[in-house]
Parts: sequence; C-alpha cells; structure tokens
Amino acid sequence: MTIRIGTRASKLALTQTQQTADQLAAVGGFPVELVHIKTEGDVKTGSLSQMGGTGVFVAALRDALLAETCDVAVHSLKDLPTGAAVGLSIAATPKRVDVRDVLCARDGLTLAELPGGAKVGTGSPRRAAQLRAARPDIEVLDIRGNVDTRLGRVPGLPGNVTDEVVPGKSCDLDAVVLAAAGLERMGRLDTVSEFFETDVMLPAPGQGALAIECRTEDAPQLEGSQGVLAQALAALNDADTRLAVTAERAVLARLEAGCAAPVGAYAFRKGSMLHLEAVVCAVDGTKTVREKKATDGLTEVGATLLGIEVAELLLAAGAAEIADLAAS
Repeated sequence: MTIRIGTRASKLALTQTQQTADQLAAVGGFPVELVHIKTEGDVKTGSLSQMGGTGVFVAALRDALLAETCDVAVHSLKDLPTGAAVGLSIAATPKRVDVRDVLCARDGLTLAELPGGAKVGTGSPRRAAQLRAARPDIEVLDIRGNVDTRLGRVPGLPGNVTDEVVPGKSCDLDAVVLAAAGLERMGRLDTVSEFFETDVMLPAPGQGALAIECRTEDAPQLEGSQGVLAQALAALNDADTRLAVTAERAVLARLEAGCAAPVGAYAFRKGSMLHLEAVVCAVDGTKTVREKKATDGLTEVGATLLGIEVAELLLAAGAAEIADLAAS
C-alpha cells in the first residue's frame, strides 16, 4: 500500500510535505509518494485578498482527496477555512514550530530602525495593519510571490540571486514581512533581521502549524479498529498544538472573519491552562482591539469555547466597526 500525499508544488509546500511524508512513512512503515496539485492560488496573480483569500490554496487539494487522487493532503493550517469540509477531516496537527512573524530588512535593520517612508512588503492585511499601527510613517505595499521571490525584493539578503534594482521584481523594497515557520523549513532564517514578539504582531490563527487532512473514513477514530494510515496519522498529532489552533480558529469562526480580515490570534498551553490572545485591527493601523483570556478546559470543546469567548469580547469592544471582518 502506497500512501499518496497531495501537495502544492511551491518550494515551501514541497519542503513541508516531504518532511511530513518522511514522518508518516517512518511511523506507518508504508511507502509514500507526492502528488502535485495545482491550486487556484498558484495560477492567478494579483492581490491575495482580491482572489478570495488563502482558501484559494486549499480547494483543489480537497477536491483531489474527495476524488481519491490522493489519500492525504498537507496544508499550512493558517490557509484552511474554518468551515467544515464534508467528507474530510483534519486527521493530525503535528507539533507546531515558531509562530512569529519576522522582518527581513536591508542592512539588518529592525522595524524601529527603518527610516521614515521605508517601503515594506507583505501580502497579508493582518501584517499590514499591525505594521502601520507600530510605524505609521512607513509605506506598506501589497506583494505576491513565493518566499524566494519576496526575499528577492530586499537588497543584500543572504541567498538572493541578483542585486539589480527592478521595480516590482527585485531589490526595490527596504524590507518584507514573512512567517518564521516558512523560513525555518526552507533554511533561510539567515535573512531575518527581527523576530516580532506577539505584543507587536499577533500571528495568523494556525500560523506555524500544519494540518494533515484525509477522507473522514481514513481518519483516526475514537472507537473501533483503525487502519495503518489512521494509526500513523494519530501518532503525528500533537495534542497541545491541536488545542491551541482550535482556540485560534474558533475566534475566526465566531467573528465570521474571512481569510483576508486583519485578525491575529495566538494560543498556547502553560501548565493546566490554555491561554489565548487575539487582535482585530483597522487596515490603516489607526485602531486596534486586543483581548485575552485563559481556560482550564483542556479539551477541543474547551478550546472552542475559549475562542468564542475572546471573539465576543472583541465584538463588544467594537471589532466589527473598525475592520471589514467579512473580507474574503
């Protein structure tokens, strides 16, 4: 039995999928093969928010699972819409890596050290809003492209292939903001000039975590016998990561926030408590609502309730008035 693992064909997606495939094969003792799936997000150009948000990276992989073109799909968890996909289950959330956003700036500059008017690129309304809140005097530009393409927009970063200034293509920005997790998986953390702590920039719900999705009949079950694939998937699941991302995604779901809404959330377990903090920002950075809460209910139901409670606090504080939560 060969397990077919669906993946996008980007360098980052292939890297994290191959790592997951190797772990599944080692635990399950079965051969694996990668199946490249081209998604709408890989084909279309333009602003991510205008394309329908990060969900555009997921639909084709889910269709492939349902069509039995592949048996398992590996997603960046922050790309997954919060709504359930009929016939599919998130079978495992492996242990999360660094959740933080990072600045990759010319000359090793930090956000505080960037000059007024500096040009900083990001494709995320959430990052853009928090950047503008921290530094209203810089220019935040919407950019697209894979990790290498984005890093190539900043002159002098390690690993860049050119130092030629080409507007819209290379060496034309002072900095870009990316996720630490992706750079870590690709071995490019040497480009980072600053790691943003969560009091400056809360990450996207699910950032730094992977979601391994499969058809529901193949997923680990609470009762009854389980197949070899289900057993291997269960072994890759990290319970604390599952609790954290469940709480974060519950915030999004309760806010009815789309993929492009400027919402950040971060949950973590410490001892017998699950802590959650979330933020909603005006895209121009002028207004921010931030709330936090903790629970000792260390179950998926408890984590979900925590997320809903924090979302209610955000709404009571005016979150819906300062941001377009329905942004797709």
